[in-house]
Amino acid sequence: MIGGLQQVVRAALPRAAKTRVQSALERLQRYSLCLALREQGLWELQERLAQIVPDLKRQYTAFEVNSAYLVLKVRGMHAFQVALTNEAIASLSAPSEPLNVVDIGDSAGTHIQYLLALHKDRELRCTSINLDVAAVRRIRDKGLQAEQLRAEEIGSRGIHAGLFISFEMLEHLENPVQFLKSLSDRTACRALVITVPYVERSRVGLHHIRHGLRQSRTPENTHIFELSPADWRLLFMHAGWKVQQERLYLQYPKHGLLRLTKPLWRNLDFEGFWGAVLQRDTTWSGHYRGEE
Repeated sequence: MIGGLQQVVRAALPRAAKTRVQSALERLQRYSLCLALREQGLWELQERLAQIVPDLKRQYTAFEVNSAYLVLKVRGMHAFQVALTNEAIASLSAPSEPLNVVDIGDSAGTHIQYLLALHKDRELRCTSINLDVAAVRRIRDKGLQAEQLRAEEIGSRGIHAGLFISFEMLEHLENPVQFLKSLSDRTACRALVITVPYVERSRVGLHHIRHGLRQSRTPENTHIFELSPADWRLLFMHAGWKVQQERLYLQYPKHGLLRLTKPLWRNLDFEGFWGAVLQRDTTWSGHYRGEE
């Protein structure tokens, strides 16, 4: 997803200046992404994903992925998410056993297409969930299964899966703890893969309020909480989960001249994305008795 601050910058600049500045920035950011993906061992996977789903234009409801920069940015993020999911799938069960996978907050069915193509040797039974009617329609138009439902309601609706995945969704929720606790308490989930934008210091998002932008907003284009990995870990433990493994994907290389683009990514978008594979663990959630 495009960072909230970058949306603010785009909205604030005059059209002519915005076009020139955006073009120059996107060339620099695209080169940064290329080097970062190669350095982090994700280049070949993003190329494979491009073969599986060549067109990402209608990936989101709020905007189109309509430039070479945006395609590479989204594809790189997808490669990071799929790599983490592949590790979770490999650890869950033998290839001969069916695995139910539920993608929470799925915007277009793209990740399900990736997983089905990459794991043809096993039976994946996949369902996507989103509150957005347009997203559900996009997914169903691909012949995939999708349900229109709030993420926080999954636990109370009897939806079960061996693996839940949710990418860049937690930061859009008004109550991420309720969501996480519901999955831990009310489903038989064996693993939950989560990815979120990476920030070093936690903050409240709501960038449209911070900058006085009064355009209509939706959950898809509004971040509520943007937390650091350390604070997400605390919330996970509080809600009945533990981190089995974690991974950080940066959108700039750590070596070479373009490592200097770190402040650019931080200010206009995000430095990268952080992800974790979670397992149910009530060690800490069992100590909290706030509902009594």
